[in-house]
Amino acid sequence: MQQAGKNKTPSGARNLIGAVACALLSITTTAHAQPQAASGASGTVVQGRVTALPVAPTVPAVPAPPMPQSASIPPGASAPERALPAMPVPMPAQPAAESSSASSAAEAASAASAAEAASAASEAQAPEVPLPPEPPEPNLAQRTGMQPAGAYAMRQTFAKEVDRRLTVPVADQQAYGRLLQHALDEDGHGDLANEFVVLVDRSANVQAVFVYFRAKAGDAWSMIGASPVSTGRPGTYDHFVTPLGVFQHVPGNMDFRAEGTLNEFKIRGYGARDMRIYDFGWADGERGWGRGGKSPMRFQMHATDPEKLEPLLGMRHSKGCVRIPSTLNTFFDHHGILDAQYEARASEGESMWVLKATRKTTPWAGHYLVVVDTGRNTRPAWSPGPGKAVRAHIPAGADTVD
Repeated sequence: MQQAGKNKTPSGARNLIGAVACALLSITTTAHAQPQAASGASGTVVQGRVTALPVAPTVPAVPAPPMPQSASIPPGASAPERALPAMPVPMPAQPAAESSSASSAAEAASAASAAEAASAASEAQAPEVPLPPEPPEPNLAQRTGMQPAGAYAMRQTFAKEVDRRLTVPVADQQAYGRLLQHALDEDGHGDLANEFVVLVDRSANVQAVFVYFRAKAGDAWSMIGASPVSTGRPGTYDHFVTPLGVFQHVPGNMDFRAEGTLNEFKIRGYGARDMRIYDFGWADGERGWGRGGKSPMRFQMHATDPEKLEPLLGMRHSKGCVRIPSTLNTFFDHHGILDAQYEARASEGESMWVLKATRKTTPWAGHYLVVVDTGRNTRPAWSPGPGKAVRAHIPAGADTVD
């Protein structure tokens, strides 16, 4: 065992070691400070000292919402950041209380208040600013003054290509035309003409979509065709009432296509592969659960599972989106019924990857989806809902898809 006295260092040696250490520390400090001063990152060198500058706190980037698993984009194409359709977006965490009194107040909250806060935390707060309306680009017919005979002939095309159709009496066709005009007037588009418009009645006793056209402002709107739909069903968590209003279809909220994959309940929520999802961006949706109120939701129109959920069209059943028949989805897509703005961007050389090369876009392509609610107390005979046999066999998990 060593003796304590033999571990001491002579004073001369200690002085020499201290001088060397100071020199090394000075060199290291200067070398460390120079790159910082050159880059202007976090400090300056003042007379051999490193003076720290205040650094702004780093704000973590908000991760982009995930793309729905059943959606796809072609290789090499870019898609906009998007949230799950018709779903609340989680709110950011609230900052910690700055005082002990605030903390005590939070701890004293009742169980009911805590439950309400938990619900509010899941409600939507859009992670992006909704796009402002775009100046509508004129379609081919509007640019060239094309005669409207071909637009009215689309009735025959609709009857041939869409297999889920509603036979709407003339009186109701006219009534919905007037309702459409009123909605356009309220939104500042009362002079809209020479293009197709898609109208949805979200009333629980109707659940229908209509295609309308008129040649010039002041004319009555004429119905091209109608089909059953399913809109938002309140009463279940995360289910919104489909929003009312006039919605512009713009590439800023880029559409995408379904992959046709099955979820855990063996349901294809967006329908068969290649079905188009029409994205209208963020909209204020009325929450169908809790105490109600409104939250931003991603509003879309799309097909649904052709075997399990398409038979349910005609009743409210979605999370807030508009579900349409698969053949109507194909009709809209192939003829570009709502693609005026997409075609304008494509003609300018932009990559509109969602548009198919085989499409035959109508010269009367439109810009707008309009949602109304007639509030009918009884169901009209021309818009029957799903029968008892269909309702009796609603598949498990059917209310978990959009």
